[in-house]
Amino acid sequence: MAASDLITWLKERTTLALLSTEVLEAIALQMKLITIEASQTLAVEGTSPEGLYILKSGRIQSYGKVRPEVGLLPGKVINLRALILEQSASETLKTLTECELWWIATPDFKSLLEQYPDITQAFSQQLAKEVEQLSAALSFEQERQTILRPYLVPKVKRGVIGKSRYAVKLRSQIQCMADNRQPVLIFGEAGLQKDNLAALIHFSSPFRREPIIQVNCSQLQGRGAELFGRTGGKLSLLEALGEGTIILTNLQELTPELLKSIAELLSTGTYQPVSRQGEAQGTRKTSQARIIIISEKKLPSIDGLVKNIIKVPPLRVRKTDIEDSVNYYISLICRGRGIAKVSLSDEALRRLQAYDFPNNLRELENLIQRAIVQLQGYPEITEEIIWPSQSKKQQFRFNLLNAYPSLRHFLRSEWYPERLNYGFTLTVFAAVNIILFVGPQTREQNFALNLFWAWWWPLVLIGFPFVGRLWCAVCPFMIYGEVTQKISLWLFPRQLQKWPRQAAEKSGGWFLWGLFTLILLWEELWDLKNTAYLSSCLLLLITAGAMICSTIFERRFWCRYLCPIGGMNGLFAKLSMTELRAQQGTCSAECSTYQCYKGGPQKGEGLETEGCPLYSHPAQLVENRDCVLCMTCLKACPHRSVELNLRPPGIELWTTHVPRTHEVALLFLLLDAIFLHRLPQVQAQLGISGDLNRFGIHLAMAVLALSLPVLFPVIIHQMMRVFVKFQSNLKIRSFKELAYGYLPLVLAGNLAYYLQMGLGEAGRILPLTLANFGFSGEGLPIFVAHPAVIAFLQSTLLIFGVLLSIVLTQKIAKLPFRYLLFQHLCTAIFAFCLGKIILT
Repeated sequence: MAASDLITWLKERTTLALLSTEVLEAIALQMKLITIEASQTLAVEGTSPEGLYILKSGRIQSYGKVRPEVGLLPGKVINLRALILEQSASETLKTLTECELWWIATPDFKSLLEQYPDITQAFSQQLAKEVEQLSAALSFEQERQTILRPYLVPKVKRGVIGKSRYAVKLRSQIQCMADNRQPVLIFGEAGLQKDNLAALIHFSSPFRREPIIQVNCSQLQGRGAELFGRTGGKLSLLEALGEGTIILTNLQELTPELLKSIAELLSTGTYQPVSRQGEAQGTRKTSQARIIIISEKKLPSIDGLVKNIIKVPPLRVRKTDIEDSVNYYISLICRGRGIAKVSLSDEALRRLQAYDFPNNLRELENLIQRAIVQLQGYPEITEEIIWPSQSKKQQFRFNLLNAYPSLRHFLRSEWYPERLNYGFTLTVFAAVNIILFVGPQTREQNFALNLFWAWWWPLVLIGFPFVGRLWCAVCPFMIYGEVTQKISLWLFPRQLQKWPRQAAEKSGGWFLWGLFTLILLWEELWDLKNTAYLSSCLLLLITAGAMICSTIFERRFWCRYLCPIGGMNGLFAKLSMTELRAQQGTCSAECSTYQCYKGGPQKGEGLETEGCPLYSHPAQLVENRDCVLCMTCLKACPHRSVELNLRPPGIELWTTHVPRTHEVALLFLLLDAIFLHRLPQVQAQLGISGDLNRFGIHLAMAVLALSLPVLFPVIIHQMMRVFVKFQSNLKIRSFKELAYGYLPLVLAGNLAYYLQMGLGEAGRILPLTLANFGFSGEGLPIFVAHPAVIAFLQSTLLIFGVLLSIVLTQKIAKLPFRYLLFQHLCTAIFAFCLGKIILT
C-alpha cells in the first residue's frame, strides 16, 4: 500500500485521525504489515505490550476481568493507551481468524512519542473528554437508579405453570409479545399474578437487560408527576426508564384525567410533563419505554389503543393445572422453610379441584402454605388439612357466642369440660360399672342398667338434632384414655406416634362398622339390655380400645377413627342445628400460630391448650363429623374467630357434605338394628317360625335382620335410575349420595324404639336406686307414661322422620319430586314396617 493511501486509511478508519499529517507520515514509515494465524494470542492482560497493532482485516476477540468479551473491528488501534501511559495491557487479545495487522514495535513507538510530543498531548485531551463524558454518564445513571429503585422488578417469580391448553396458550402469547415492543394489556380476575406475566414478557425480550419497573396506578397522586415528571424538575419515571419496561397495575382505578394522559402516551408515544399552576407548559417528551397495562377488566378508553391483549383465565377453568401448581408451591415453600418436601394425597387434590378459588393462584399459594404449617412433621397433606373458603358455610347462621356472652364465658372456663370430666364423669363411670357387676342383673332391679339403657340411649339420640356430637366432649371412654395416656407418659417418657392418617381414613370407618355389627349381635344374642355384667363388659371393651390407642398414638385417635359410638355420633351429628366453625377471613388474615389446631402457650385472649384432640381446625370443618364440641379451639383462639352457630338442621348434607361409603354402610346398619331389636315381632309379622332360644337359629335370624333390609333401598335406587333415564336427560345422583336422605328416618326409628324404655322405665330410677342400696323405695315418685302416649309419640316420630327424609332427599338430589318418588315410597314403606314392629 502506498504511503499516501496508508495515511488516508489511517485518517478514515482509525482513532489516529486526530493527529497531523506530518505525524501520520512518521508513523506510516514505521508500520509493518504482518499476518497472524487464528487462535494466536496478541497480548496478555497484565503484561507489557510488545508493540502497537492496527487491525487491517480478520477477527480478534478481547477478554478482560472488568470488561465483557468484545469483538474488534478492522481499524481498531490496539495497546495505544498502554504505550502512551506506560502501563501493562488491560485486556487479553486472541485472533479468531487469520488476521492482517499493521505493527510497530514498542521501542520504535516510544521513539516516535519522544520525537513527536503532539501524540501524547492529543490523546491526553481525548482521555480527559472521555473521563468527563463518563462522569456525566455516571451521574445521570446514579440519578436514574435513585428514581427507579423503589419501583424496580428485580426478577421474574416463576413461569406459567401447567399443561392445560390455557397454560400452553399463555406461554405462546408471552413469547409472541416478547418479540415486539408494542403496548400490552393483561386483564383478568384478582389473584392471577398478572404482574408476573408482564415480567415474563420483559425478561423474554431482547431488551431484558434494560430496567423494568411496576407502578400501582391506585397510588399515583394528583396529575401523575412521579410518572410524567415536572417542568424543569427532576427526571420522570418514563424518562429515567429509557428503553426499559413499565408495568401499570390497577389501571381501572386511575382518575379520568390521568387515564386521558395514559391514552395519549399509548397513541402518540409522547407525554406532557406536569406544570404548576400559572406556569407555562413545557415541551412534550417522547417515551422509549415499553408499556404493559394490568387491569381486572377491559377499559373502553384504552382497548382501541392496545392491539396486544392477554386475557388470563381464572383458576376455576384450569383445574388440570392445580396439581402442577400445588407441587410447585410445595417445593418452593418446603425449600424456603428448610424441611423435607411433602406430598399431596389424592383426596386433598380432588377437594382442591372441586373448589372455585375466588382469589385464584394467590389463594392457592396461601392455602398450601397454611397446610404445610399445620402438618407438624407429617409427610403428606391430607384432605382434612386442606381448608379452602366455602361461602356456603356462612349461609343462615346465628352465632350464639356473640348473642350470649355468658355462654362464651362458661365454655371457656375450667368447668367445661375439664372439671366436669375429671370431677364427675370419671368417678361416676367407675361406680356405674361396679354396680353393674355386683348388683342385680336385670333392669327392673339394677338402677345402673336402667340408667344405661333407659336414660343414656334415648337422651343421646334426642340430643343429636340439637347439640350434635356433644356427648363425645364428656364421654368416659376417652376420659380414661386421656388418663391412661398421661400416666403412661409419666411412667415411660417417650414420643407418642403420629396418626397413620392414610390408613385410618381408608379403613377406620370399616373397622368401627364391623365392631358395631359385632356389638349389635352380642347385644341381641346375649340379651345385654337385661344383663348387667355383660352391659358393663361392653362399656369396658370400648374403654379398653380408647386406652390402648391412647398409649400408642397422640391425642384422640380412637375417638376420631375407631370408636363405634363415635362413628354413630358423627353420623347423626350431621343433622344437628348447631355447629362449631371459625371465621375464614380472620383465620387467614390474622392467625399465624394455629394454636387451636396445634396447641401452644397463652397468647392474648387465647388460653394455653394442647390443641384440638381430633386434629380438626374449626375453619376447615365442612361437617360436624369431626367436631366433638370440646371447645379447645374456642379457648385457644386469641382473635375471637370461633363461632358456635345455629343453622338449618342438616344443611351440610346438601351444601358442603362429602359422602363416604363406610358411613352409608353404618347408616343402614343402624336402620337394620331396629329390625334386629324387634326380631320376635318381625317373625310374627312375616309369619316365620323359628325358636330364638336356639343359638344357631337366633344367630342366623340376627344376621338376616342386619343384611336383608338394606337390599330394598339398593333395588329401589336402580329402579329410580332407569325411570329417570327414560323420562329425561337429567342425571340422578349416586346411591352413596342419596342414601343420606334416609338419615332422619334412621334417627327417628332408633329414638322410637328406645322411647319405650325411656318413657316406660326411666321414671322408676329413684325407688330403684334406693332399693339397690338396701333402702325401701316405697313412696318415691314414679314417672311412667301411659302406653297409648308412648305409642302416639312413637308414631309421631316415624311420621316426622318420613317427612324430613323426603325434604332432605329433595335437597340433596336437586331434582323434581316425581323423579325421586321411588325413594320417597321406599322411605314410607320403611316407616310403615318400623311402626308395625315397634308399636306391636
